[in-house]
Amino acid sequence: MSDKPNPDLAIHISLQQQRPIPLDVQLDCQPSELLALVGPSGSGKTTILRAIAGLYQPENGRIICQNEVWQNSVQQFFLPAHRRHVGLVFQNYALFPHMTVLNNIQQALSEIPKQHRHSHALDLLKKVHLEGLDHRYPKTLSGGQQQRVAVARALARNPKVLLLDEPFSAVDQVTRRKLYRELLALRKKLAMPMIIVTHDLEESTLLADRIALLHKGQILQIGTPKSVSAHPVTATVARLMDQQNIFTAQVLDHDLTAKKTRIHWLDRILEASFQPQFKINEKVCWTIQSANVLLHRRDRPSNGDKENPLHGKVIEYMESSGLVNMLVQIDKELNTTIAISVPLHVSKRNGLGLNEIIGISLLSEGIHLMPYQALRR
Repeated sequence: MSDKPNPDLAIHISLQQQRPIPLDVQLDCQPSELLALVGPSGSGKTTILRAIAGLYQPENGRIICQNEVWQNSVQQFFLPAHRRHVGLVFQNYALFPHMTVLNNIQQALSEIPKQHRHSHALDLLKKVHLEGLDHRYPKTLSGGQQQRVAVARALARNPKVLLLDEPFSAVDQVTRRKLYRELLALRKKLAMPMIIVTHDLEESTLLADRIALLHKGQILQIGTPKSVSAHPVTATVARLMDQQNIFTAQVLDHDLTAKKTRIHWLDRILEASFQPQFKINEKVCWTIQSANVLLHRRDRPSNGDKENPLHGKVIEYMESSGLVNMLVQIDKELNTTIAISVPLHVSKRNGLGLNEIIGISLLSEGIHLMPYQALRR
């Protein structure tokens, strides 16, 4: 048997409208894939989810799920929500407070014979690790337990796609981490597309196979979390991905032999990875993730110190969860800073702190060029 996903089980979405919320998106999600819709508030994430579920009808749309047409505006066809096999987990879970956990799930089992609903609901509770809580009411459950009931109820519809709208926003961080693990384990058992809406970049990085970055109703970039973060197509994408190190420069030349591109930044020349798609003398934006900014050790030099070396003063120093996040002022006159993160033990070993003068290197392989656009500070 082939391990490749069956394209017939995928969902394909194309939505366009001008009002009330502008939309111009094309998406697909493969079976067993988890796709995250990421973007600021008002970017259209939840509207897309509601359109897939049939709770909202955009002006122009084409939605095909597992070879079943759910919407085709050209043919003036729209399948109502109750006829779409969609599992939807709302942000507030939307459980019926007057019903027990078991009855909440059985309520979604209307398509199977009554005599089988009880046992099927118990099986679903077992799948989400809630055995023994079938007679409890939602108000007696923790936030994490309520979320798992909502997932079980969504799966009760035998869905062709599972949609999750900010499903972890109502629980504390410890519970959230536990639910992340459970969702990752659950998705391995489900051969269906899964689409999650989140504004949390860390969450999307931990959970998603791919992310679709939305802004003002448009998809700016789709790819793995790692590729979108490290190789944003524009400075706008870099900003939305919370990249702090975004600058402008000018392309000097391309060295085919060394596989390097040189750029002129401030009064310095930096070596970047080979990016010949940008013309010589072209003005560009560039970015580097803090993970590609190397701290110079104070006790002994290393070869890495020679790669785009810089010196500056630490003007911001914050310790958090075993990491130290710093802003290093490279040019006081131009107020130019570079963000760097190092493990706490590295910071302690090197005696780092506010106002310390330190050396850093910008790894050339981590310098990513983008088309020029004016940067607002």
